[in-house]
Amino acid sequence: MQIGILYSRIRKDEKLLLGELRERGHEVTKIDVRKERFGLESTTADVADLDLVVDRCLSTSRSLYATEFLDSYGVPVVNAPETGDVCADKAKNSLALAEADIPTPATEVAFTKETAMEAIEEFGYPCVLKPVVGSWGRLMAKIDTRSAAEAILEHKETLGHYEHKVFYIQEFVDKPGRDIRVLAVDGEPVAAMTRSSDHWLTNAAKGGEAQPFELDDRALELVERASAAVGGGMLGVDLMEVGVEPEADTGETGGAGSGEYTVHEVNHTVEFKALNTATDVDVPAKVVDWLEAKAAAAAGDDAAEAHT
Repeated sequence: MQIGILYSRIRKDEKLLLGELRERGHEVTKIDVRKERFGLESTTADVADLDLVVDRCLSTSRSLYATEFLDSYGVPVVNAPETGDVCADKAKNSLALAEADIPTPATEVAFTKETAMEAIEEFGYPCVLKPVVGSWGRLMAKIDTRSAAEAILEHKETLGHYEHKVFYIQEFVDKPGRDIRVLAVDGEPVAAMTRSSDHWLTNAAKGGEAQPFELDDRALELVERASAAVGGGMLGVDLMEVGVEPEADTGETGGAGSGEYTVHEVNHTVEFKALNTATDVDVPAKVVDWLEAKAAAAAGDDAAEAHT
């Protein structure tokens, strides 16, 4: 199998993937998008003989455009550009989940300070303000008061970039100090972990402590449906546990073991180094198993097309 790795920086995740591919004897072509050009009919990148290209771009914009061009040349690429387009934009992500009737936090988008403030006041405090494009928990704000909301909205409105003028506002989900990250390939879970922290942001990138997590039937169902809702592929599905009735003595809501979840995000260039460390699953091996199957399926489709 000849595999292309589309990248802009080789991180530990890519090293794990490259090591597994080479150990199995696959030929790997590393494609640094910073050094290539993509035209309407061809690219300077050496992709002609590749069975499959795996998008591992760190930059969202490079990822979206490079995969779009590769797809236009007929080069099989995962994840597909349509999936990337939905997952890279939190508003599109939320719409896709809602349209598939998957439980997801209540969300509103506003385009001015004034309408954003109206939405925040209706949600009540606390609520959450997020950038429509972003990762690792960056530029996310838990808003506890009206004065904090006014300051943050004014700051975002003056930053200049048009994405800061799209105010993406969500209800605050009172999760039990952790969320759940599931790595799934075409809806099939590879491994799952919790990310726990005393901070309201529990991302591993923010220092959340990772522990293995066993998915129950409801979580398995939601992972499969959420993956399908955004187009399938190798995805990171993020869930939060909800649904526990308030304890009489504490008043706390939500909780581990509640058996109910909300899916707050699906990620398309998912990192898995923390998952590989936190669980007993050989994550790179499982991912390469899936890549081999995808490459074989793509080759079969090409052969069938040539025959007809």
